Amino acid sequence: MTKLEDNQQPEFDQELEELETDLRLLKERYAQVQQDQQKKAQWQQELKNLQQNKHQTPEIKEELKRIQKKLEVLEINLESQLFSWNSLKRPFWQVVRFGGLGVIIGWLLRSWIS
Repeated sequence: MTKLEDNQQPEFDQELEELETDLRLLKERYAQVQQDQQKKAQWQQELKNLQQNKHQTPEIKEELKRIQKKLEVLEINLESQLFSWNSLKRPFWQVVRFGGLGVIIGWLLRSWIS
């Protein structure tokens, strides 16, 4: 191994660990989304069954409200799991970096042409 390869080994190991961590987090988030979707389907079916009940007592109406609130919270949870700062961090900084570089190059070209 050359000296350059020795210097790159710790960097590679660190990136590999970050990749493994990101993959583990993605799998956990995917499993949570699947569970939430199953709960959503179950609660929607329960809600539908209660709504079809012709004799709606105050208890049934209260249960309907409770299930509707749970569904709202669950849908917000599902939507928020799709977007997180960690998933947007790298693309955001790349846009900032390359966008800034583009502005600087534009200024240089404009001053060179003038």
